[in-house]
Amino acid sequence: MTYAIIEAAGKQHRVSAGEKLKLDLNRTSQAGDKITFDRVLMVGGESVKIGTPHVTNASVKATVLSTGKDKKVLVFKKRRRQGYQKSQGHRQHHVEILINEVQSGS
Repeated sequence: MTYAIIEAAGKQHRVSAGEKLKLDLNRTSQAGDKITFDRVLMVGGESVKIGTPHVTNASVKATVLSTGKDKKVLVFKKRRRQGYQKSQGHRQHHVEILINEVQSGS
């Protein structure tokens, strides 16, 4: 089974064909869009290819399944004995993708 380690959105992910993954990509992606990841750091399987820093001609092709937001994270700040309390929430955007194919390159 061929797998790859890719760099996407500043993070490294181990992916293989048929796998679903949630990434913090741009919000302009729509369901059904095709994405190609060219920043492949390593390709594994029967033979392992390690890039310096990237494997040449290797790519990972994926399809966008959906976009959305994660659960709300609450940020609460308080200074004791000062009467200061502040509450703020944040929901991180994410894109769910399906890995279609891993091309090992040369």
